[in-house]
Amino acid sequence: MTNALPTTTEEASPPTAPEGGGGKPLAMPDEMAEINRLFQRSDVWMAVGLVAILMMMILPVPPLVVDFGLTASLTFSVTVLMTVLFIKKPLELSSFPTILLIATLLRLALNLGTTRLILSKGNEGADAAGHVVEAFSGFIMRGSFVIGIIVFAILTIVNFVVITKGSTRIAEVAARFTLDAMPGKQMAIDADLSSGLINEEDARRRRKELEQESNFFGSMDGASKFVRGDAIAGLVITFVNIVGGTVVGMVMHDMPFMEAANSYIRLTIGDGLATQVPALIVSVAAGFLVTKTNTTETAQAGMVTQIGGYPAALGMTAFLLGAMSLMPGIPKLPFWGLAGVIGFFAWRMRQTHRMAEAKEIAAREEIPLEVAEEPINRSLAIDIMRIELGYGLLSLVNTEAGQRLTDQIKGLRRQLASEMGFVLPAVRIQDNLQLAPNAYVIRVKEIEAGRGTLRPGMLLVMDPKGETISLPGEPTTEPAFGLPAVWSDPSYREEALFKGYTVVDTPTVVTTHLTEVVKDNMPEMLSYAETQKLVDELDREHQKLVADVIPSQITIGGLQRVLQNLLAERISIRDLPTILEGISEAAAVTRNITSITEHVRARMARQISEAHTRETGFIPLITLSPEWEQAFAESIIGEGEDRQLAMSPSRLQQFINGVRQVFDRHALMGETPVLLTSPAIRPYVRSIIERFRPATPVLSQNEIHPRARIKTLGQV
Repeated sequence: MTNALPTTTEEASPPTAPEGGGGKPLAMPDEMAEINRLFQRSDVWMAVGLVAILMMMILPVPPLVVDFGLTASLTFSVTVLMTVLFIKKPLELSSFPTILLIATLLRLALNLGTTRLILSKGNEGADAAGHVVEAFSGFIMRGSFVIGIIVFAILTIVNFVVITKGSTRIAEVAARFTLDAMPGKQMAIDADLSSGLINEEDARRRRKELEQESNFFGSMDGASKFVRGDAIAGLVITFVNIVGGTVVGMVMHDMPFMEAANSYIRLTIGDGLATQVPALIVSVAAGFLVTKTNTTETAQAGMVTQIGGYPAALGMTAFLLGAMSLMPGIPKLPFWGLAGVIGFFAWRMRQTHRMAEAKEIAAREEIPLEVAEEPINRSLAIDIMRIELGYGLLSLVNTEAGQRLTDQIKGLRRQLASEMGFVLPAVRIQDNLQLAPNAYVIRVKEIEAGRGTLRPGMLLVMDPKGETISLPGEPTTEPAFGLPAVWSDPSYREEALFKGYTVVDTPTVVTTHLTEVVKDNMPEMLSYAETQKLVDELDREHQKLVADVIPSQITIGGLQRVLQNLLAERISIRDLPTILEGISEAAAVTRNITSITEHVRARMARQISEAHTRETGFIPLITLSPEWEQAFAESIIGEGEDRQLAMSPSRLQQFINGVRQVFDRHALMGETPVLLTSPAIRPYVRSIIERFRPATPVLSQNEIHPRARIKTLGQV
């Protein structure tokens, strides 16, 4: 068993010398501590370095210091380039503009130092400006200053025209796009924070990164000018050194022209090459940095991954090189060598991709797919209209019959929109294994509103007169209207039509039933949002009417209730401007929704009368007797919104029996008359009628248009 070492929060005391030694504590002297802290102060060393660079511009510099400075410049430039290659995002080197400025100042200071040495000691030999300049002039120029001038000119042109110009343009565009995108990115951060996708700490971090990104690209836009200015300064300094050195050699040192030109131009070009090579490296680093995207890969990794991701492209390249090698005069070895190397890499990449695909397939087969849990808020969603099918009726969805069913539902939505002014919500069709195999259920807002049983592949035959059907088949009841019917084989279609029967297929049975359910439940399906949508979609010439009525005279909710009252009695709301005009007139007198609805109905008398006019051109009427008119009028109690019918149950039952007898008698004669009442009692009579004969229309005398032709069939 190991014992835990005791811990303490006391600070450790400095070590002391052994007792009896008479020594002092072995503490670090104050001078050493100060020196240690000085070495840890990077800002101090930065200041010292900048002062040294400025001193190089002012004071004469010996050749040894110039050698160290040129070596440091080259080392610094290579370090910056390698760092840029290995970073993944530009913000990882956000201090690059400062680095660019320091590198430019260092090169300019070295240029001034070497210029001073060349002009003052150029006649002393090739090492007058230091051994680094001598090495560059001897190695690159190969003993001829003409070669040096050409090489220097090419390097300068490449740096100035190609790299620095492109980097500057990219930096400008990146800065502009970054600043333009800042408001959108800020709004995205706020939206994520509001929705709970990120917390406050993440939001602060992302805002800080966004600020750093904008500052970085803005700084790079200005810092890229350093690179161009450095290249221009290099050209000017080189030209001054060539002209000034030649003049100094000829005038002050009595050197012949060619000797002076050879000596000073050699030193000048060597100096220019020693400073332009680091400048070219830094320019390339700047180009790499501003062309980096927001990928998570390094520059070389992204290039290899993206170029090597298309083996077919490499293969075509190898084929093209091989074909070009067959041209007359083309050397075979380099083309064949490169074609072989690229072809090998294309083959290896193809093999690698196949192995990766095989591993991915194996992983998918081994690891069972986890079923994503449905978000809990999806459980709160309600289908406005839904048809549930037993498994025996799935053929209505998966076959041509299913296509016919969906087409009929689309046609129903279009028909309701044109006839009733009501846009039916989308109807969802799904299976329900809890139902009987051939059963279906129609639901309105998750509540069952209709049910039926079908026989797939058979026809439903009905007699419009309600008589017994003399065809072989399975007796049943038509689900929409409750009429007696027979499921018969399709081979009896012609015989049924010949006998005057109505013949429908299974999709039509479902659609007919759905139509009746929709018409019975239109008020419930007209939501607040749908009402607002109807108002918003009115033509522009009616928008002034909308602005005058809503919300000063009635709210959207009040308009919704008026439209629901009209739809409850199957009155089209397509003529919405007329409805709004009627509301505007009634709202000046009352705020009672029932009274407003009755006034709107009177304004729509032409439409209502037209809807109940039969083929003969007449509106068949059953009038309410004066006795019942008086009985209803005397039974209405209360005022305003509190008005209600207070009739005794026995009288109500007597009224119901009388209405049923009269209307049933006329129904046997093939008539579907309208019950006519006075305007004051119409809503209350309708509230009684809709409980036992919901399809019977109840109109007031104000709703019969003056030009409508009427025919009185009887009286209740």
